[in-house]
Amino acid sequence: MRRGRGRRDLGLSRKGGSYSDFGDCDGDIRLGSSRGRRDRGGRMSGLSQRRGRGSDLDDDEDDDAGPDGFEGSSVRHQGGRRGKMANGSHRGGRSSDMDFGHRQPRGAKKFDFGLSEDDDEAGEVDEDDGPSGFEDDLFDDEVVKEDVGQITGNKSGSSMSAEDEPAKHESVQGRRSTGGGDSYLSKKRFDECPLSPLSLKGVKAAGYERMTAVQEATLPIILQGKDVLAKAKTGTGKTVAFLLPAIEVVSKLPPVDRDLKRPPISVVVVCPTRELADQAAAEANKLLKFHPSIGVQLVIGGTRMALEQKRMHTNPCQILVATPGRLRDHMENTPGFATRLMGVKVLILDEADRLLDMGFRSDIEKIVAALPKQRQTLLFSATVPDEVRQVCHIAMKRDLEFVNTVQEGSEETHSQVKQMHLIAPLDKQFSILYGLLTDHISENVDYKVIVFCTTAKVTSLVAELLSELKLNVREIHSRKPQSYRTRISKEFKESKGLILVSSDVSARGVDYPNVTLVVQLGVPTDREQYIHRLGRTGRRGNEGAGVLLLAPWEEYFLRSIKDLPISEATQPLIDLDTKKKVDKALAHVEVKDKESAYQAWLGYYNSNKFIGRDKYQLVSLANEFSRSMGLNNPPAVPKLALRKMGLNNIPGLRSK
Repeated sequence: MRRGRGRRDLGLSRKGGSYSDFGDCDGDIRLGSSRGRRDRGGRMSGLSQRRGRGSDLDDDEDDDAGPDGFEGSSVRHQGGRRGKMANGSHRGGRSSDMDFGHRQPRGAKKFDFGLSEDDDEAGEVDEDDGPSGFEDDLFDDEVVKEDVGQITGNKSGSSMSAEDEPAKHESVQGRRSTGGGDSYLSKKRFDECPLSPLSLKGVKAAGYERMTAVQEATLPIILQGKDVLAKAKTGTGKTVAFLLPAIEVVSKLPPVDRDLKRPPISVVVVCPTRELADQAAAEANKLLKFHPSIGVQLVIGGTRMALEQKRMHTNPCQILVATPGRLRDHMENTPGFATRLMGVKVLILDEADRLLDMGFRSDIEKIVAALPKQRQTLLFSATVPDEVRQVCHIAMKRDLEFVNTVQEGSEETHSQVKQMHLIAPLDKQFSILYGLLTDHISENVDYKVIVFCTTAKVTSLVAELLSELKLNVREIHSRKPQSYRTRISKEFKESKGLILVSSDVSARGVDYPNVTLVVQLGVPTDREQYIHRLGRTGRRGNEGAGVLLLAPWEEYFLRSIKDLPISEATQPLIDLDTKKKVDKALAHVEVKDKESAYQAWLGYYNSNKFIGRDKYQLVSLANEFSRSMGLNNPPAVPKLALRKMGLNNIPGLRSK
C-alpha cells in the first residue's frame, strides 16, 4: 500500500523503535482504513451493490456516515451513499485522544455556521444523512435527481451581530461565557500579526479585529511556514486561522504567465462535507476582498463536474476548496488537473477526524501522494485519535508543531440548556411528541424547534404527521435535493414560529440561531451525536431545552450520558381527544410513506449493536413500530434487503 511521502511516526512505534514526539503505542503502522477500502467508484469491493450513476454521483461528501445494516462493514451505496455499522467503529467507538499539552489556550464552546445560497446550476444529488442513508436506500431503487445549486461564497463583509447575519464566520462564535459581549475573543489583534496590508484590510472589512483563542495560538506558527496539527473544535475561528496564512503564501508568489494554459493551484483545502466546504470558500472570498487577482474555486459532490471544470479553466483558481471524493474525481478525470496540483504550496485538512470517520482515508492518501513533497501542511481536528495521527505521519513533516486549543475537561454541552429525557412505548410517542410541541408553542411566542429523527424516511413520516396536525413544519434530510435543503435551511435560520423536522444532516456544521427546543425522537447513534444535536440550541448565550424521547428498550442509551445534567421530564397530558386527533392525522399519512418509514426503521435498528443483535426481538419491535403508525400488518420488505440485513426466515417479517 502506498505510504505517501516520508514515513514519520506520531506516537506509533515501529519494529525498529519508536519516536517520543507524541508518546508510544505498540504495534505496526497500518495505513488501511478500519472502515474499509473503497474502489475508484467509491463502493466497497467484495460487497455486491446496485450500480449507481456516473462519476457525478461518486462523491457524496455529505453528513456523518452512519449504520448500514451490515455488521462490521463499511459500504458505499447507490447514489454515493455511504454507511457504517454501529459496532463500535463509529465515532462513539473511536480511540481516545492523546493529550500532548504543548500549547493550551482557554477552550471555547462549539458553535457552527450554516449554508449559503445556491445559484441554481443543474446537477445530481447524492446526499447522505449518515444513519439514514443505507436504511432508506435498501428499499428505494430510484436515484434522486434534481436541479441542484452550486453553492457559492458571499464576498460581503460580516458584522458582529447575530441577528444581522445568522450564518456567521466562526470568529464571532465560540463564547466561553453564558453572557453576551466579546468574551470569546482574545486580547490579541490581527494587526499585531505580520500580515500584508491588503490582507489586514480584508480582515477589517470582514468585521474582525481581535483574534479568537485558536487564531492567537496557531496563526503566528503557521505564518512561520511550519506544519501544524491543531486540536480545535468547530466554531472556534479555525477557518480564518488557516485561510489567512494560505492567502499570504499565494500573495507572495511571482505572477503566473498569462499565456499558461493551465496555471498551477497553490492551496488545497479539504473539508468533510459540502456545507463546510461552501463556508470555507465563502470565508476565503470575504478575506480576499482586496486581493482581486487571487481566485477561489469550490468543487463538491452533488454538482456537475463539467461546470466545475469550466470554472477552474476560465476563472482564477489559486485556492481550491474541495470535498475529498470530488477532488479525487478531478484528479482522475479532469485533463491537466494533476499537473496543476504540482504547484500546491499549502495543503489544509479541515476536521480531519470527521474526514476519517466518513471513510475518506483512501481519498486522502491519494490526494497527499499527488501533491509535491515540498509544501506546508495544516491539519485541524476536534480530536486526535490514532487514525488522525497516522494521517499526520504520511502527510506532514516530522518537526510539525502540535497546538492544543481544546481545554481538557471543558463542558461538552451548554450549561444553559435544560436537558430532559422521556421513556414511553412506541404507540404513545407520536401523541407525546405532539403534546411536547403544543405545550412549548403555548409558552413561547417566538418558538423555534428542531425535531431530530433516526432516518430520512422516518423524518418524512414525522413531518407529514405534524403537518396533518396543522403545525408549521418544514423538513430537511438527505432525500431532498441540495437546492431544497439550502432553501429550507435559510428559511429556518431567518424565521420564528417554525418547527424543523430533520435527520442528522442538521446535527452539526449548521448554525441555526435562537432555537428554543430540540427534540430527539429515537436513540441517537452515539453520545457524540446526542451532544451535536443538542448543540443546536442554547447558542450565543441564549437559553434552550432538549428532550430525548426513547422507548423502554432504548433506555440503555442513558448510561452513556449519565455524567451530563439530564433529568426525567414530566410527560405532557394527553387526553382522549388529543389521542384521537393524532390517530386521525396518522390515518391521513400516505401508506407508502409509512411502509418506507418501517423499512428504514428496520434497517437503522438492525445496525444498532444493542438492539440488532437479537433479530427475533428486532422484528418484534419493528412490528410494534408498524402498529404505532396505524399499520396492523407489517409492510413487506424486498428479499434482497432482508438478505443484506441477515433477516432471512425471521418470523414476523413479510418479504416481496
